[in-house]
Amino acid sequence: MKKAVWAIALTFLGASPAWSAITPEEAAKLGNELTPLGAEKAGNADGTIPEWTGGIKSPADAGVPNYRTGQHHPDPFANDKPLFTITADNMGQYAAKLTEGHKKLLTQYKGTYKMIVYPTRRSAAFPQRIYDATKRIATTAKLAPGGNGVTGAVEGIPFPIPKEGVEVFWNHVLRYRADTAQRQIGQAAVEAGGNYTPVKFRDEFLFQYSVPGMTEQQLDNVIAFFIQETIAPARYAGEILLVHETLDQSKENRRAWVYNPGQRRVRRAPNVAFDNPGTNADNQRTSDQYDMYNGSPERYDWKLVGKKEIYVPYNSYKLHSNTLKYSDILKKNHINQDHARYELHRVWVVDSTLKPGTSHVYSRRTLYVDEDSWQILAVDCYDRRGNLYRVQEGHVINYYELPNLWTTLELVMDLSNGRYLALGLQNEEGRSYDFTIKRTPADYQPNALQRRGVR
Repeated sequence: MKKAVWAIALTFLGASPAWSAITPEEAAKLGNELTPLGAEKAGNADGTIPEWTGGIKSPADAGVPNYRTGQHHPDPFANDKPLFTITADNMGQYAAKLTEGHKKLLTQYKGTYKMIVYPTRRSAAFPQRIYDATKRIATTAKLAPGGNGVTGAVEGIPFPIPKEGVEVFWNHVLRYRADTAQRQIGQAAVEAGGNYTPVKFRDEFLFQYSVPGMTEQQLDNVIAFFIQETIAPARYAGEILLVHETLDQSKENRRAWVYNPGQRRVRRAPNVAFDNPGTNADNQRTSDQYDMYNGSPERYDWKLVGKKEIYVPYNSYKLHSNTLKYSDILKKNHINQDHARYELHRVWVVDSTLKPGTSHVYSRRTLYVDEDSWQILAVDCYDRRGNLYRVQEGHVINYYELPNLWTTLELVMDLSNGRYLALGLQNEEGRSYDFTIKRTPADYQPNALQRRGVR
């Protein structure tokens, strides 16, 4: 980033009031010295982070021109060789580029945890219309009162040159993933001894915020519709969760409903938020840890720490591969790190600290957010005594048929008891994500939920 642009980004670190949209002069930097989504286009000084040249824009770019929707994604970087491996014994020389969570994992699981580092590949890419929308709304997007929502924005990234920590949070929430998506995934709450019982979900999304031609008025304050149906094991099968996620949560919090197959009825579910337990996750994640971090930011004070070069999970095609079984990945205390890929990337570092008078199981969370995509790649979660409690990782790939950058596996690792949660497993599923389904808001109403439950 040019010095002037970097100064703009740092001038407002820790600022408390809500700032209005960026200036036309700032917006003009998008697509020039900055990428269309606001990252530094240039590489770093020592060449370990390359220049962004557009990312992987299509299956042809990935070297698989015959790719078809629903297939697992072949690895464009399968021939890359590791640069080095970080272990507890040598982590000191890499400490400046490690998260606190990764330092703790390396020392706590000294005999088994390692980070295999590969060449940095800035693969993130998105449709041109998302770039165009980001530049269009850059001068109109504003934070709602208290930072608990966004106004003046639709389709694009609202704050490509962030001035407050909460703006980075909203960039993650409103990043492009797809217009619609359907997936069947596995979740495993792995016990300290390594045992687990897989839970399977069928998820559907309508990301209304990103639909082409959408207007803020048409949104009616709903940015996304989400249905999650539990299909295994038998004791959970048939449970369905429906969520309407809102854009300006200062006006209205998210709406949620659940269908209970035993009662055969739909009821409102106001507790699907904050630190209430995630669906069938054996208390190994909170509701707001789904998709790394979701929902309302209102319980936290947000600080934009700045941008750092950090080793983060990236281009995790090995963990996505259908040549692996779940048992190849899920091991005692953490996944099999032989299949994890880490790269050096620039990330925005954001601290969220619990406000006085509010409650949450996490007193503080430090977010590490990819500059190229606004995807959260790692989170350090601290308990109420200020101790590092849980560590999240978002292992991402470029779904190059769109294209987008999104997680293929989310991890929540509990440092207090050696357990962890793995969400998003697809290796043994017959199909990967389907981004071609046709859906409308009518498909995500409570009456539709009940019809699904009794079919």
